[in-house]
Amino acid sequence: MPSRRLRLGMVGGGQGAFIGAVHRIAARLDDRFELVAGALSSDPERARASAAEAGIARSYADWQEMARAEAALDDGIDAVAIVTPNHLHAPVATAFLEAGIHVVCDKPLAISLAEGEALAKLAHQKNKLFALTHTYSGYPLVRHARELVEAGELGQIRVVQVEYAQDWLAEPIETGGLNKQAGWRTDPALAGPAGCLGDIGTHAYHLAAFVTGMTPAALSAELHTFVPGRRIDDHVQAMLRYANGARGMLWASQVASGAENALRLRVYGTKAGISFDQEQPNELWFTPLGGAAERLTRGRVSGASAIHATRLPPGHPEGYLEAFAQLYKDAALQIEALDEGRALRAESLLLTTVEDGVAGLRFIDAVLASSAADGQWREIEKS
Repeated sequence: MPSRRLRLGMVGGGQGAFIGAVHRIAARLDDRFELVAGALSSDPERARASAAEAGIARSYADWQEMARAEAALDDGIDAVAIVTPNHLHAPVATAFLEAGIHVVCDKPLAISLAEGEALAKLAHQKNKLFALTHTYSGYPLVRHARELVEAGELGQIRVVQVEYAQDWLAEPIETGGLNKQAGWRTDPALAGPAGCLGDIGTHAYHLAAFVTGMTPAALSAELHTFVPGRRIDDHVQAMLRYANGARGMLWASQVASGAENALRLRVYGTKAGISFDQEQPNELWFTPLGGAAERLTRGRVSGASAIHATRLPPGHPEGYLEAFAQLYKDAALQIEALDEGRALRAESLLLTTVEDGVAGLRFIDAVLASSAADGQWREIEKS
């Protein structure tokens, strides 16, 4: 058992921010973290009000001051959660890594590959955790799907199909400043050059790679902006080629009317196929060649990684918050091991890393290049 809760700070995530509240709930769910400090807004008054509302003892006017001050305290934070718009991920993470503080950061890792590679190098130099919140890899049945692939239950992978459809940006809700989330996510200065691609396309890409253990070698992609006047893509589709001969398709859209949060993955091998739907996260479909479809339910699967990510008995649904909390649970295990000079525990190793973030940025770069060249095939840079 851990000797104490880890002390967590937060940058961003103040009043009106959806993901900040999600992080706070997820970090506390397994009783491994306590939130003690934050720079929750670029507006000092809003930052103070947000901290008071969240019960945070130490509120800072800006993240630079927070990094310096927390590093100097005997009871300073062990880790920081970065829940800002994308353009701040790299500078904020750099400041806290330089201060010797572990990092949990929202995706994408940064707004450029150069920034991401610099962060990866710094995290290794400082021997600090850098976790990226690709939430959906925390679902027990996503982890079980990965185990099925690793065990050879699907045979050789032939086809990978992943899609992520939403409709919340089907209209220009970013205009007029009334929707803060839409405002920064459709502003290239804040979101970076990838809109829908960076926001949810990277989730789809990571989910497919996480389950299959494969990343594509090349792609042919098209970015499109459906909403007039929007300055960034709201739809992406890409054909994928894998080194083992497999083929794939990825598409993501935030203008798919009627879709709420429809992240779906299908993987087909020479022996069987699997299907996972994020909106039904407590079931996974496994269909052997020539056999009947099997509905696998959370709580009934026997794989070690799925059991590690399960909290409730069979028949009691778990969902998005528990999946998010799994990332914090694994992060806590890794932080304790790093700080104590121990080897990382095997059950924590499915946590998304800074290297996964760099891989996501390489995917983004390849999509941007292919789309700019009218869908020409582009190789995806390897590490």
